[in-house]
Amino acid sequence: MDTYVRFLYEFLDQLFGGVVEAVKDFFLGILQMFDVRAYASLIKNYSVDFTGGEWFLVVIAIICTMLLLALFIFCIYFLVRKYIRFRKTLVEQESLLEELADLHKQVRSLMKEKDELYAMKVSQLGLNPDEDATVTEGENNEEVDDGHALDTRFPKLVHIDEIFKDYKIVNYNNSFTLPELCENFRNFCASELKLYYHLDLIRLFIAALSSTKLVILQGISGTGKTSLAYAWGKFVKHDSCVASVQPSWRDRTELFGYFNEFTKKFTETDLLAEIYMAGYTDDIYTIILDEMNISRVEYYFAEMLSILEMPSQDEWIVELTPSAWSSDPKRLNGGKLKIAPNVWYIGTINNDDSTFMVTDKVYDRAMPIDINDKGTPFEPVPTQAMDINYSYLEKLYESAINDNQISDETLDKIEKMDDYVIQHFRIAFGNRIVAHMKKFVPVYVACGGTEIDGVDYFIAKKILRKFEQLNVSYIRDEIDGFVKFLDTTFGKGKMKECTEYLLRIKKLT
Repeated sequence: MDTYVRFLYEFLDQLFGGVVEAVKDFFLGILQMFDVRAYASLIKNYSVDFTGGEWFLVVIAIICTMLLLALFIFCIYFLVRKYIRFRKTLVEQESLLEELADLHKQVRSLMKEKDELYAMKVSQLGLNPDEDATVTEGENNEEVDDGHALDTRFPKLVHIDEIFKDYKIVNYNNSFTLPELCENFRNFCASELKLYYHLDLIRLFIAALSSTKLVILQGISGTGKTSLAYAWGKFVKHDSCVASVQPSWRDRTELFGYFNEFTKKFTETDLLAEIYMAGYTDDIYTIILDEMNISRVEYYFAEMLSILEMPSQDEWIVELTPSAWSSDPKRLNGGKLKIAPNVWYIGTINNDDSTFMVTDKVYDRAMPIDINDKGTPFEPVPTQAMDINYSYLEKLYESAINDNQISDETLDKIEKMDDYVIQHFRIAFGNRIVAHMKKFVPVYVACGGTEIDGVDYFIAKKILRKFEQLNVSYIRDEIDGFVKFLDTTFGKGKMKECTEYLLRIKKLT
């Protein structure tokens, strides 16, 4: 054992002795670097043998040495200062974390106090906030809450049930054509609301309603985007439900509302009530999403975009609550509401620094209409609002789509254009856009427009719009060739909207 102890002592002595020597040598080396006397002694010893030129070199060596020593001192100072700042940052972070923990404690304390106050307030109303909303499962697999049978959590929707309790769908015996609808709507806007729109814009609007449930009106401020959607509601005798989008909108609760677990009530929105009411009738309803891109559309409207894309309207269902109560509105099935097909959603967009860019996901599912010109006043034919059956309008749309299908010749030209765009710009459009086109263009023709004008407008707003995602400087030289291709394929000057858009893009470079 003594032998091992001696070995361990010498072993550790070798290790720590080396550490001590290393530290000692380090500091001795630092002292040697700054030993002015040693430098002076060297210069004194060699001064006798220096010539004039060598003295000059000696001075340069001294200056260089001083600079090196100054640089060394600066580096040490910089490292120490950086360490002090780093350490100070860590201390500040720890202090902030401690302060944040204290704030969290205060928040929890305040939340507890708030809950106690709410409990007192609710108890005064005769409710018990701690009562468990226990439910029993019925034969139809729906859950029923007997304790809330007389106190509905959907007061607005239940009130609508009361209003429409004895309602029967009315047949208005409509007989108008699509061109007459466009003329009547335009004259109504001018004669009743003093809003003047070009007939072609009205045609675009009516055709857009046939291709999708989401229409986007975009353009410069003050050209009547919101007014057009508002006028449409007045024209069909159902005032548009205006939902003013707020920057804070982040999810579907802004549209439909949410269930408050504390009060056991559902916070209903006007938009939800409008959709619910529409399900009782065969009339036309309009919801305006005013300044829809002041928040991200793909956040708060994402679920509706998916629902409205379902091929069968029987699948247009949104879940409001995960369970059902016996006091729930009649048209709610297991907490789920079927979205009425006779509702259109019209969004208005202003493109400026205060808004978000609308993504392809939204544009591909919508029909954008540009309104950049103020309408010219004209003398209208006095026209009153009309009662219109949704089913009749849908039949007009179906007939127009069947009777005015896009010609094979035009479809071949569109296919060639698709190949050209893929080859030169690496952009393609999917089946959804083609399906929209096959609805939009025939209805536009039925409203009094021409096939080539409808195709031109659709391509410019739905396909060429994707060029904005590209680096325009790289495609600038390709634009002239594309314009020539359009003139050659569709006819000189036929694709006016596309040409104007392409030239406008080119000017941006």
